[in-house]
Amino acid sequence: MKAAICGEAGLAWASVARPRPGPDDVLVRVRSCALNRADLGMLSGRTHGSVGGPGTVLGLEWAGEVVEPGRNVGDLRRGDRVMCSGKGAFAEYAVADRGRTMRLPTPTMRYEQAATLPVSLQTMFDAIVSNGRLQRGETVLIQGASSGVGLMGLQVARLMGAAKVIGTSTGAARRARLSEYGADLALDSADPAWPQRLLDATGGHGADLIIDQLAGTTVNQSMAAAALGARIVNVGRLAGTRGGFDFDLHARKRIHYIGVTFRTRTLEQVREIQAGVMKTLWQPLVEGRLSLPIDSLFPFERLGEALERMRSNTHFGKIVVALPGA
Repeated sequence: MKAAICGEAGLAWASVARPRPGPDDVLVRVRSCALNRADLGMLSGRTHGSVGGPGTVLGLEWAGEVVEPGRNVGDLRRGDRVMCSGKGAFAEYAVADRGRTMRLPTPTMRYEQAATLPVSLQTMFDAIVSNGRLQRGETVLIQGASSGVGLMGLQVARLMGAAKVIGTSTGAARRARLSEYGADLALDSADPAWPQRLLDATGGHGADLIIDQLAGTTVNQSMAAAALGARIVNVGRLAGTRGGFDFDLHARKRIHYIGVTFRTRTLEQVREIQAGVMKTLWQPLVEGRLSLPIDSLFPFERLGEALERMRSNTHFGKIVVALPGA
């Protein structure tokens, strides 16, 4: 089968063997797949947990039809339309664990739309509900809110009862659209005055929960915008993996700084997160209260252009690649 892999000099195309499902897996004919920052990281030589290195098939989320369910997978049948997370999405066929495979929420949902959902749902349930412990009536800040995961975060925060939802983005056009996905206020994280603007908007209280996809050089600004006793959940590091840390500010505000990643989680832990998604977010998804915009759609053979679009950091929502039959 045709697949996009980590080559010696970046993206490469290869003919590889079709993966075979284990007893708890599902083999899926891939129709659409969505891009994530981790794809760029793997192409630059970094691993994503146990995934990465030369010859690795890229891609972390996809949608398509079940071709072969494993013998322990009793709730899925050949031909079922599903969306999945895992590894090896940028190929004609991919294998997902049964706990990371979901039927499409509606019979009319297109594959390209479904492919945008698995990673964002899992990431923001884990960040906002499980680790962020959002309480109804609190103020939530989503750093990097115009990405697909960020836009899902705005909606999940609103759905879970946040009184005020605030998002940041460095692009004016992207900030202007954040209100469509639940933001009460959009701030420019490149503006040094943004923490004060957030404090002013909350009557000096600050954000009770900050979902931080930037980290790096912006961490002290996030702490300046945080309320006393706030939780900051470190989801991403778009502003860098290193930066100065104001320990006194951290202590004075009694901030809970929480790091999360899927890279070091066991399969059982990921299954638990997915179970939480199904219990808490599935019905709103079916009802159309959770959705993501597709920034751009590329045919599979133009995956390189799609990756360049992500690398430019100007997209709003998800970048999707469609395979034949989508």
